[in-house]
Amino acid sequence: MKDKNLPPDNNTQSLEELTKEANNIIESLESEKDLQNSIDSYQQLLKLNNTIEKKFYRTSKMINEETKKKINNISSKKNAK
Repeated sequence: MKDKNLPPDNNTQSLEELTKEANNIIESLESEKDLQNSIDSYQQLLKLNNTIEKKFYRTSKMINEETKKKINNISSKKNAK
C-alpha cells in the first residue's frame, strides 16, 4: 500500500499511538463471535500494521543516518588531532 493511500489521521500518530490502536482492534476481534462482523476491523488492522511498519522503517533509517553522521564527526575529530 502506498503512503498516499493511508488515512491521513494515521500519518500524524506516533508509533505508540498506532500500536495501542492496533491492540484495541485485536482485543475487539478476539471477543467478536460473528466473523462476518469482524472483516472491516481486520482490514483496518492490516492497514494499521502496514502504517506501523512504514513508520518504524522510516524512524529506523533516520536513526541509522544520524548515528553514521555522529560516528563520522567523531572520526574526523580524532583524525584532525
